Amino acid sequence: MGCGTCSSGGSKVSGCNNNGGCATGGCNKMNVFDWLSNMDVPVIDKFDVVEVRFKGGHKDFFRNTENLELTTGDAIVVDVPNGHHLGHVSLQGELVRLQMQKKKVKNNEDIKKIYRIAHQKDQEKYEEVKKREMPTLYRARQIIDDLKLEMKLSDVEYQADNSKATFFYSAEDRVDFRELIKLLAGEFRIRVEMRQISLRQEAGRLGGIGSCGRELCCSTWLFDFKSVSTSAARYQNLSLNPSKLSGQCGRLKCCLNYELDTYIDALEDIPKVEKPLLTEQGVAKLQKTDIFRKIMWFGYDDENTWFPIEAKRVKEIIKLNKAGKKPSSLQEDNVPVKEEVTINSDLERMDKKYSTNTKKKKRRKGKKRFPKNRNQDRKNKPS
Repeated sequence: MGCGTCSSGGSKVSGCNNNGGCATGGCNKMNVFDWLSNMDVPVIDKFDVVEVRFKGGHKDFFRNTENLELTTGDAIVVDVPNGHHLGHVSLQGELVRLQMQKKKVKNNEDIKKIYRIAHQKDQEKYEEVKKREMPTLYRARQIIDDLKLEMKLSDVEYQADNSKATFFYSAEDRVDFRELIKLLAGEFRIRVEMRQISLRQEAGRLGGIGSCGRELCCSTWLFDFKSVSTSAARYQNLSLNPSKLSGQCGRLKCCLNYELDTYIDALEDIPKVEKPLLTEQGVAKLQKTDIFRKIMWFGYDDENTWFPIEAKRVKEIIKLNKAGKKPSSLQEDNVPVKEEVTINSDLERMDKKYSTNTKKKKRRKGKKRFPKNRNQDRKNKPS
Protein backbone atom coordinates (compact mmCIF):
# COMPACT_ATOMS: atom_id res chain seq x y z
CA MET A 1 0.00 0.00 0.00
CA GLY A 2 1.42 3.37 -0.93
CA CYS A 3 1.83 6.26 1.44
CA GLY A 4 -0.46 9.25 1.10
CA THR A 5 -3.39 9.55 -1.29
CA CYS A 6 -3.50 8.66 -4.96
CA SER A 7 -4.09 11.12 -7.74
CA SER A 8 -7.24 11.16 -9.86
CA GLY A 9 -5.76 8.62 -12.28
CA GLY A 10 -4.90 6.26 -9.46
CA SER A 11 -1.38 5.53 -10.75
CA LYS A 12 0.71 8.18 -9.02
CA VAL A 13 1.10 8.27 -5.26
CA SER A 14 1.17 11.66 -3.58
CA GLY A 15 2.13 12.62 -0.06
CA CYS A 16 5.62 11.66 1.13
CA ASN A 17 6.13 9.53 -2.04
CA ASN A 18 7.18 6.53 0.03
CA ASN A 19 5.73 3.51 -1.75
CA GLY A 20 6.52 1.13 1.10
CA GLY A 21 4.09 -0.22 3.66
CA CYS A 22 2.57 2.21 6.10
CA ALA A 23 0.58 -0.29 8.13
CA THR A 24 2.65 0.47 11.25
CA GLY A 25 2.32 4.23 10.87
CA GLY A 26 6.09 4.60 10.79
CA CYS A 27 6.06 7.71 8.60
CA ASN A 28 5.00 10.00 11.45
CA LYS A 29 3.56 10.06 14.92
CA MET A 30 -0.19 10.23 15.43
CA ASN A 31 -0.79 9.04 11.85
CA VAL A 32 -4.42 9.41 10.74
CA PHE A 33 -6.30 7.45 8.08
CA ASP A 34 -8.60 9.67 6.04
CA TRP A 35 -11.45 7.29 5.24
CA LEU A 36 -13.29 10.04 3.30
CA SER A 37 -10.43 10.73 0.88
CA ASN A 38 -11.86 8.54 -1.92
CA MET A 39 -15.50 9.49 -1.34
CA ASP A 40 -17.52 12.30 -2.89
CA VAL A 41 -18.82 14.17 0.14
CA PRO A 42 -22.13 15.96 -0.61
CA VAL A 43 -21.03 19.46 0.33
CA ILE A 44 -20.99 22.68 -1.69
CA ASP A 45 -17.61 24.02 -0.53
CA LYS A 46 -14.68 22.05 0.86
CA PHE A 47 -13.90 22.76 4.49
CA ASP A 48 -11.01 25.25 4.47
CA VAL A 49 -9.44 24.28 7.83
CA VAL A 50 -6.53 21.83 7.80
CA GLU A 51 -5.04 19.80 10.64
CA VAL A 52 -1.24 20.21 10.81
CA ARG A 53 1.21 18.02 12.71
CA PHE A 54 4.41 19.28 14.33
CA LYS A 55 7.28 17.66 16.20
CA GLY A 56 6.36 15.23 18.95
CA GLY A 57 2.89 14.52 17.58
CA HIS A 58 1.51 17.96 18.50
CA LYS A 59 -1.33 19.00 16.18
CA ASP A 60 -3.13 22.26 15.51
CA PHE A 61 -5.66 23.68 13.04
CA PHE A 62 -4.90 26.28 10.35
CA ARG A 63 -7.05 27.91 7.69
CA ASN A 64 -6.26 27.45 4.00
CA THR A 65 -7.11 30.99 2.88
CA GLU A 66 -5.08 30.74 -0.36
CA ASN A 67 -6.96 27.60 -1.54
CA LEU A 68 -3.70 25.66 -1.89
CA GLU A 69 -3.87 22.13 -3.31
CA LEU A 70 -2.68 20.13 -0.33
CA THR A 71 -2.27 16.40 0.21
CA THR A 72 -1.61 14.45 3.35
CA GLY A 73 2.08 14.61 4.27
CA ASP A 74 2.88 17.91 2.51
CA ALA A 75 5.27 20.25 4.34
CA ILE A 76 3.72 23.70 4.74
CA VAL A 77 4.65 27.01 6.36
CA VAL A 78 2.06 28.28 8.83
CA ASP A 79 1.49 31.44 10.83
CA VAL A 80 2.40 31.35 14.51
CA PRO A 81 2.67 34.18 17.06
CA ASN A 82 5.68 36.38 16.27
CA GLY A 83 6.89 34.32 13.33
CA HIS A 84 6.27 31.25 11.20
CA HIS A 85 6.72 27.52 11.65
CA LEU A 86 6.94 24.41 9.44
CA GLY A 87 4.57 21.47 9.81
CA HIS A 88 3.04 18.63 7.83
CA VAL A 89 -0.57 18.16 6.74
CA SER A 90 -2.12 15.31 8.72
CA LEU A 91 -5.82 15.67 7.88
CA GLN A 92 -8.15 17.77 5.73
CA GLY A 93 -11.74 17.84 4.59
CA GLU A 94 -14.84 17.04 6.60
CA LEU A 95 -12.94 14.93 9.11
CA VAL A 96 -11.23 18.11 10.32
CA ARG A 97 -14.64 19.56 11.16
CA LEU A 98 -15.38 16.48 13.27
CA GLN A 99 -12.01 16.71 14.99
CA MET A 100 -12.61 20.36 15.86
CA GLN A 101 -15.98 19.47 17.37
CA LYS A 102 -14.40 16.65 19.33
CA LYS A 103 -11.64 18.88 20.70
CA LYS A 104 -14.08 21.79 21.18
CA VAL A 105 -12.18 24.18 18.90
CA LYS A 106 -14.32 27.01 17.56
CA ASN A 107 -14.22 27.91 13.88
CA ASN A 108 -13.58 31.64 14.28
CA GLU A 109 -10.96 34.27 13.50
CA ASP A 110 -8.53 32.90 16.10
CA ILE A 111 -7.47 30.14 13.69
CA LYS A 112 -4.18 31.11 12.04
CA LYS A 113 -3.64 30.79 8.29
CA ILE A 114 -1.34 28.79 6.02
CA TYR A 115 1.27 30.86 4.20
CA ARG A 116 2.46 28.47 1.48
CA ILE A 117 3.73 25.02 0.66
CA ALA A 118 7.26 24.71 2.01
CA HIS A 119 10.05 25.19 -0.56
CA GLN A 120 13.33 23.33 -0.58
CA LYS A 121 15.05 26.27 1.14
CA ASP A 122 12.43 26.26 3.91
CA GLN A 123 13.04 22.59 4.60
CA GLU A 124 16.82 22.96 4.50
CA LYS A 125 16.68 25.85 6.95
CA TYR A 126 14.41 23.92 9.24
CA GLU A 127 16.79 20.93 9.21
CA GLU A 128 19.64 23.24 10.22
CA VAL A 129 17.54 24.66 13.04
CA LYS A 130 16.69 21.16 14.31
CA LYS A 131 20.40 20.39 14.68
CA ARG A 132 20.53 22.94 17.51
CA GLU A 133 17.97 21.07 19.62
CA MET A 134 20.17 18.34 21.14
CA PRO A 135 23.10 20.62 22.11
CA THR A 136 20.59 23.06 23.57
CA LEU A 137 18.93 20.28 25.55
CA TYR A 138 22.22 19.10 27.08
CA ARG A 139 23.36 22.61 27.94
CA ALA A 140 19.99 23.53 29.43
CA ARG A 141 20.12 20.47 31.69
CA GLN A 142 23.53 21.57 32.96
CA ILE A 143 22.14 25.02 33.78
CA ILE A 144 19.19 23.44 35.61
CA ASP A 145 21.57 21.33 37.69
CA ASP A 146 23.64 24.42 38.55
CA LEU A 147 20.51 26.27 39.67
CA LYS A 148 19.36 23.15 41.61
CA LEU A 149 15.82 23.31 40.22
CA GLU A 150 13.46 20.38 40.90
CA MET A 151 12.40 19.83 37.29
CA LYS A 152 13.08 17.39 34.47
CA LEU A 153 13.76 18.82 31.02
CA SER A 154 12.66 16.27 28.42
CA ASP A 155 12.64 17.98 25.02
CA VAL A 156 13.39 21.19 23.12
CA GLU A 157 11.63 22.36 19.94
CA TYR A 158 12.95 25.23 17.83
CA GLN A 159 10.66 27.29 15.66
CA ALA A 160 11.38 27.09 11.92
CA ASP A 161 12.37 30.78 11.73
CA ASN A 162 15.00 30.22 14.49
CA SER A 163 13.52 32.97 16.66
CA LYS A 164 11.95 30.93 19.47
CA ALA A 165 12.53 27.69 21.37
CA THR A 166 10.03 25.80 23.50
CA PHE A 167 11.40 23.84 26.46
CA PHE A 168 9.20 20.97 27.63
CA TYR A 169 9.64 19.93 31.25
CA SER A 170 7.88 17.95 33.98
CA ALA A 171 7.86 18.68 37.69
CA GLU A 172 5.90 17.56 40.73
CA ASP A 173 5.77 20.98 42.39
CA ARG A 174 5.71 24.53 41.14
CA VAL A 175 9.09 25.74 39.82
CA ASP A 176 10.40 29.30 39.79
CA PHE A 177 12.34 29.38 36.51
CA ARG A 178 12.60 33.15 36.01
CA GLU A 179 16.38 33.06 36.46
CA LEU A 180 16.57 30.04 34.15
CA ILE A 181 14.77 31.90 31.35
CA LYS A 182 17.23 34.79 31.59
CA LEU A 183 20.22 32.47 31.33
CA LEU A 184 18.78 30.49 28.43
CA ALA A 185 17.76 33.58 26.46
CA GLY A 186 21.18 35.18 27.00
CA GLU A 187 23.17 32.11 26.00
CA PHE A 188 21.16 30.95 22.95
CA ARG A 189 19.95 34.41 21.76
CA ILE A 190 16.35 33.32 21.32
CA ARG A 191 12.93 33.82 22.87
CA VAL A 192 12.28 31.13 25.45
CA GLU A 193 8.97 29.48 26.30
CA MET A 194 8.71 27.01 29.18
CA ARG A 195 5.87 24.50 28.83
CA GLN A 196 5.04 22.01 31.57
CA ILE A 197 3.76 18.61 30.43
CA SER A 198 2.58 15.52 32.28
CA LEU A 199 4.57 12.31 32.52
CA ARG A 200 2.27 10.64 30.00
CA GLN A 201 2.79 13.48 27.51
CA GLU A 202 6.52 13.21 28.09
CA ALA A 203 6.48 9.51 27.25
CA GLY A 204 4.45 10.30 24.13
CA ARG A 205 7.00 12.84 22.92
CA LEU A 206 10.01 10.64 23.59
CA GLY A 207 8.42 7.38 22.38
CA GLY A 208 9.51 3.84 23.15
CA ILE A 209 8.50 0.17 23.12
CA GLY A 210 5.98 -1.12 25.64
CA SER A 211 5.92 -4.46 27.46
CA CYS A 212 3.57 -5.76 24.73
CA GLY A 213 6.39 -5.39 22.18
CA ARG A 214 4.68 -2.61 20.24
CA GLU A 215 5.29 1.13 20.07
CA LEU A 216 3.70 3.15 22.87
CA CYS A 217 0.06 4.05 22.35
CA CYS A 218 0.66 7.63 23.54
CA SER A 219 3.25 8.16 20.79
CA THR A 220 1.28 6.57 17.93
CA TRP A 221 -2.45 7.27 18.24
CA LEU A 222 -3.54 8.09 21.81
CA PHE A 223 -3.89 11.81 22.47
CA ASP A 224 -6.61 11.95 25.14
CA PHE A 225 -5.22 10.68 28.46
CA LYS A 226 -7.89 9.43 30.86
CA SER A 227 -7.29 8.70 34.51
CA VAL A 228 -6.46 5.08 35.33
CA SER A 229 -7.13 3.69 38.82
CA THR A 230 -6.15 0.46 40.53
CA SER A 231 -9.80 -0.60 40.50
CA ALA A 232 -9.41 -1.29 36.76
CA ALA A 233 -6.83 -3.95 37.63
CA ARG A 234 -9.04 -5.41 40.37
CA TYR A 235 -11.99 -5.81 38.01
CA GLN A 236 -9.77 -7.75 35.59
CA ASN A 237 -8.31 -10.02 38.31
CA LEU A 238 -4.78 -8.71 37.73
CA SER A 239 -2.12 -8.92 40.40
CA LEU A 240 -1.50 -5.52 41.98
CA ASN A 241 2.17 -5.47 41.08
CA PRO A 242 3.32 -1.87 40.41
CA SER A 243 6.22 -2.97 38.22
CA LYS A 244 3.84 -4.85 35.87
CA LEU A 245 0.94 -2.39 35.92
CA SER A 246 2.96 0.80 35.36
CA GLY A 247 4.21 1.96 31.98
CA GLN A 248 7.37 3.77 30.97
CA CYS A 249 5.92 7.03 32.26
CA GLY A 250 5.75 5.60 35.78
CA ARG A 251 1.95 5.78 35.84
CA LEU A 252 -0.61 3.03 35.44
CA LYS A 253 -0.85 1.73 31.87
CA CYS A 254 -3.51 3.37 29.72
CA CYS A 255 -4.38 -0.03 28.22
CA LEU A 256 -5.95 -1.07 31.54
CA ASN A 257 -9.01 0.93 30.46
CA TYR A 258 -9.35 -0.67 27.03
CA GLU A 259 -11.23 -3.82 28.12
CA LEU A 260 -12.57 -2.51 31.42
CA ASP A 261 -16.16 -2.06 30.18
CA THR A 262 -16.23 -5.62 28.86
CA TYR A 263 -15.09 -6.99 32.21
CA ILE A 264 -17.64 -4.89 34.11
CA ASP A 265 -20.46 -6.21 31.92
CA ALA A 266 -19.28 -9.81 32.41
CA LEU A 267 -19.02 -9.38 36.19
CA GLU A 268 -22.73 -8.61 36.47
CA ASP A 269 -23.54 -12.34 36.20
CA ILE A 270 -20.90 -13.39 38.73
CA PRO A 271 -21.94 -13.30 42.42
CA LYS A 272 -19.84 -11.64 45.13
CA VAL A 273 -18.47 -14.26 47.53
CA GLU A 274 -17.91 -12.37 50.77
CA LYS A 275 -17.36 -15.49 52.90
CA PRO A 276 -16.62 -19.21 52.31
CA LEU A 277 -19.38 -21.56 51.17
CA LEU A 278 -20.69 -24.09 53.67
CA THR A 279 -21.33 -27.67 52.52
CA GLU A 280 -21.67 -31.03 54.25
CA GLN A 281 -18.21 -31.98 52.98
CA GLY A 282 -16.66 -28.91 54.58
CA VAL A 283 -15.91 -25.22 54.11
CA ALA A 284 -15.06 -24.24 50.52
CA LYS A 285 -13.09 -21.08 49.79
CA LEU A 286 -12.89 -19.19 46.51
CA GLN A 287 -9.55 -19.71 44.77
CA LYS A 288 -9.97 -17.97 41.39
CA THR A 289 -12.63 -16.83 38.92
CA ASP A 290 -12.84 -17.23 35.15
CA ILE A 291 -14.90 -14.14 34.34
CA PHE A 292 -15.81 -14.80 30.71
CA ARG A 293 -16.49 -18.54 31.12
CA LYS A 294 -18.45 -17.68 34.30
CA ILE A 295 -16.77 -20.44 36.28
CA MET A 296 -15.59 -20.07 39.88
CA TRP A 297 -13.01 -22.41 41.42
CA PHE A 298 -13.41 -23.48 45.04
CA GLY A 299 -11.27 -25.65 47.29
CA TYR A 300 -11.73 -27.25 50.69
CA ASP A 301 -9.37 -26.48 53.56
CA ASP A 302 -8.16 -30.07 53.97
CA GLU A 303 -7.75 -30.83 50.25
CA ASN A 304 -5.53 -29.65 47.41
CA THR A 305 -8.24 -30.14 44.81
CA TRP A 306 -10.05 -27.22 43.15
CA PHE A 307 -13.59 -27.73 41.90
CA PRO A 308 -14.93 -25.65 38.95
CA ILE A 309 -18.44 -24.42 39.79
CA GLU A 310 -20.71 -22.41 37.51
CA ALA A 311 -21.84 -18.99 38.67
CA LYS A 312 -25.50 -20.09 38.79
CA ARG A 313 -24.66 -22.94 41.16
CA VAL A 314 -22.69 -20.56 43.40
CA LYS A 315 -25.73 -18.28 43.66
CA GLU A 316 -27.84 -21.26 44.69
CA ILE A 317 -25.38 -22.28 47.42
CA ILE A 318 -25.23 -18.71 48.74
CA LYS A 319 -29.04 -18.64 49.01
CA LEU A 320 -29.02 -21.99 50.84
CA ASN A 321 -26.37 -20.76 53.28
CA LYS A 322 -28.36 -17.61 53.99
CA ALA A 323 -31.39 -19.82 54.73
CA GLY A 324 -29.27 -21.89 57.14
CA LYS A 325 -29.00 -24.93 54.86
CA LYS A 326 -25.97 -26.81 53.57
CA PRO A 327 -25.84 -28.68 50.25
CA SER A 328 -24.30 -32.12 50.15
CA SER A 329 -21.47 -30.93 47.91
CA LEU A 330 -20.46 -28.06 45.66
CA GLN A 331 -21.74 -29.86 42.59
CA GLU A 332 -25.40 -30.36 41.88
CA ASP A 333 -27.01 -33.60 43.05
CA ASN A 334 -26.54 -36.71 40.89
CA VAL A 335 -24.19 -34.88 38.55
CA PRO A 336 -20.62 -36.18 38.19
CA VAL A 337 -17.72 -33.82 38.57
CA LYS A 338 -16.81 -32.36 35.21
CA GLU A 339 -13.24 -31.45 35.95
CA GLU A 340 -10.86 -31.54 38.87
CA VAL A 341 -7.56 -29.78 39.06
CA THR A 342 -5.12 -30.88 41.75
CA ILE A 343 -2.14 -28.82 42.76
CA ASN A 344 1.11 -30.47 41.55
CA SER A 345 -0.91 -32.87 39.39
CA ASP A 346 1.84 -32.85 36.79
CA LEU A 347 4.31 -34.17 39.38
CA GLU A 348 1.92 -36.96 40.32
CA ARG A 349 1.64 -37.97 36.66
CA MET A 350 5.42 -38.10 36.35
CA ASP A 351 5.69 -40.29 39.49
CA LYS A 352 3.13 -42.71 38.08
CA LYS A 353 4.93 -42.80 34.74
CA TYR A 354 8.31 -43.61 36.28
CA SER A 355 6.82 -46.17 38.68
CA THR A 356 5.18 -48.05 35.78
CA ASN A 357 8.43 -47.93 33.80
CA THR A 358 10.42 -49.47 36.67
CA LYS A 359 7.83 -52.25 37.09
CA LYS A 360 8.03 -53.08 33.37
CA LYS A 361 11.82 -53.26 33.53
CA LYS A 362 11.69 -55.64 36.50
CA ARG A 363 9.24 -57.90 34.67
CA ARG A 364 11.47 -57.99 31.59
CA LYS A 365 14.49 -58.95 33.71
CA GLY A 366 12.51 -61.73 35.37
CA LYS A 367 11.38 -63.11 32.03
CA LYS A 368 14.98 -63.25 30.82
CA ARG A 369 16.25 -65.14 33.89
CA PHE A 370 13.59 -67.80 34.47
CA PRO A 371 13.31 -69.28 30.94
CA LYS A 372 17.02 -70.34 30.95
CA ASN A 373 16.69 -72.15 34.29
CA ARG A 374 13.52 -73.84 33.10
CA ASN A 375 15.26 -75.19 30.01
CA GLN A 376 18.13 -76.59 32.12
CA ASP A 377 15.67 -78.25 34.45
CA ARG A 378 13.95 -79.86 31.48
CA LYS A 379 17.29 -81.28 30.23
CA ASN A 380 18.19 -82.72 33.65
CA LYS A 381 14.78 -84.39 34.08
CA PRO A 382 14.74 -88.12 33.20
CA SER A 383 12.75 -89.06 30.13
